[in-house]
Amino acid sequence: MITLESLANGTEERLRSALAASPVRRYGRVLQANSEMLRVGGLHAPIGARCMIEQDEGEAAAEIIGFEAGAMLMMPEQGTRGIMRGARVRVETTQMAVMTGDALLGRIMDARGNALDGGAAPEAFIPWPMLGCPINPMARARIEKPFDVGVSAINALTTLGRGMRVGLFAGSGVGKTTLLGMMARHARADAVVLAMIGERGREIREFIEDHLGTAKPRAVVVASPADDTALARLHGAYRAAAIAESLRAEGKHVLLLVDSLTRLAMALREIGLAAGEPAATKGYPPSVFGALSAYAERAGNGGPGQGSITAIYTVLVEGDDHVGDPVADTARAILDGHIVLSRSMTEAAIYPPIDVCASLSRPMPSLVTKEHLRLAGRFRALWARKHEKQDILDLGAYAPGRDIVLDEALQRMPTMEALLRQDAEERIGLDEALSRLHAVFGDAA
Repeated sequence: MITLESLANGTEERLRSALAASPVRRYGRVLQANSEMLRVGGLHAPIGARCMIEQDEGEAAAEIIGFEAGAMLMMPEQGTRGIMRGARVRVETTQMAVMTGDALLGRIMDARGNALDGGAAPEAFIPWPMLGCPINPMARARIEKPFDVGVSAINALTTLGRGMRVGLFAGSGVGKTTLLGMMARHARADAVVLAMIGERGREIREFIEDHLGTAKPRAVVVASPADDTALARLHGAYRAAAIAESLRAEGKHVLLLVDSLTRLAMALREIGLAAGEPAATKGYPPSVFGALSAYAERAGNGGPGQGSITAIYTVLVEGDDHVGDPVADTARAILDGHIVLSRSMTEAAIYPPIDVCASLSRPMPSLVTKEHLRLAGRFRALWARKHEKQDILDLGAYAPGRDIVLDEALQRMPTMEALLRQDAEERIGLDEALSRLHAVFGDAA
């Protein structure tokens, strides 16, 4: 029975909804443009808020990245071109969200969520915070299960765990793109999320068409090429992480590939310097390294009932300098392991050129048997001894019998190299990789 009281309550609820749906809108004004930075006055909003700037045709999106006396510091997503002095600015949202869902699988999009594959706009309706949802570290599941990437050298000698965060360190032209494609195709994952940050446009299409292959139907690609603004490159990386987090929350085991962490750091550097931060190590403001740590923490195992994000971040090292690069040094400290690619192995036509002695998986001792760990350590020792004495061998100054470890390394080198060599289209799982490792040592294992 409808009563006057129920009608009154219903009217009150409708009024509250109407007031909430149409709040009073406040505007600010563009006061100054300096390179890619805008100063906006008369606006009240927090750092990180998304704003819209009026133009002659449409509006331009921007984000508040700081403030100073009397003005907000704002960076447009697509640059400052076309923005006029005095243009009106309004706050669209104080917390940016990414629309996610299974409909994104098989799709290619830009940093703003627009489709790049010629299809209709992705029908994703699940909002997820762009900056992610922190997980209580005591609620996270431990890394207890191996993660099969389908690459013999990694599975046998640097076994990864489900939920690990790994750095792929390589100089230019060493073969990281081919190895990324191998892992995207061969890894045992429910979904693959690929963030291509700051890459050349030509490489983005080539990777999707030539390397992604059979993984494309279960993959989401977020591409932010080199001609995007620093803010767009940052948003591309954050969007990919948000999509991976939402899939993890559904219980899926996700492989997140970010190419590259170095270009993400460069985008953070541009934004930090534009906001007035002081330059520190090699021009990077101190906030960059904290932001990289926070970004890496978004990967890993989820809480009870959730899945996992196994993340692989490529790190470009200048001139193959794996020590002096501050981004590479930070990545080693914040990640659970690293895979290093060797230029000398590339020159020797050993593909994938994984430097097994320089690579490391910290959780490996708890993921494999003691016998597997012992054989992997023995392989590393023999490989290291052979390359330590390579100059003497090249000169012909070594006589067999002087070094029993080197003698064994030379004897087993053909089978050791056979374990490391793998065709890009070939998949070698965990069991087969372990069998190959046993075969290296034969009866002497």
